Amino acid sequence: MIQAIFIFLLAGVAEIGGGYLIWKWLRDGESGWLGLFGGIALALYGIIATWQVFPNFGRVYAAYGGVFIVMSLFWGWWIDKKAPDTYDWVGGAVCIVGVVIMLLPRN
Repeated sequence: MIQAIFIFLLAGVAEIGGGYLIWKWLRDGESGWLGLFGGIALALYGIIATWQVFPNFGRVYAAYGGVFIVMSLFWGWWIDKKAPDTYDWVGGAVCIVGVVIMLLPRN
């Protein structure tokens, strides 16, 4: 399970970071280099996600979605300096509960 968590986190950094760099390029007028690096990071995200050991594509991506939501809250808080409110944190906690339920071992 530690490997799965690490892969989810690595995929999240690649996806959120890549999207953020493209946002900075297109929305904030930053250098096109940021857009290029963002595109590379997004492509790497697509590769990293395939490293999961779970055999079901849909379940992996659904579970990753919950992790992505919480990581996005932290990214916005730490990198973009936009503090999540109570409703954001409660929603994130609900998502993590869903992730745990989806990834519980089955008989």
